[in-house]
Amino acid sequence: MRDYECVYILIPALEEPAIKEKAERFSEIITSRKGTVYSVDHWGKRRLAFTIKKAHEGLYTLLRFSADNDILTELNRVFKYDDMVLRHMIVQGEKPDVPAADTTEQTSAE
Repeated sequence: MRDYECVYILIPALEEPAIKEKAERFSEIITSRKGTVYSVDHWGKRRLAFTIKKAHEGLYTLLRFSADNDILTELNRVFKYDDMVLRHMIVQGEKPDVPAADTTEQTSAE
């Protein structure tokens, strides 16, 4: 499995519960197919560079995950047919730094 980053833009009219529901749905698609979701970062409402579907603003979210090609195909399909998603982009990323469970420093006495 490879590591990926996905940024998707939702229509600005969505309320907080609907935004969280979408994030959970997209994460569930990944985890149900044995992928791993590392993080979901909601960037909030931002102005778009150009108008998309008569919207001047959008709700941005960054999703970091590991997946195989089947998961990517399904995610792209879901994003494409979801009317609440204005745009999305999935790129290959790096595995985020996850702190180790036991990080004890050892010092040497001179």
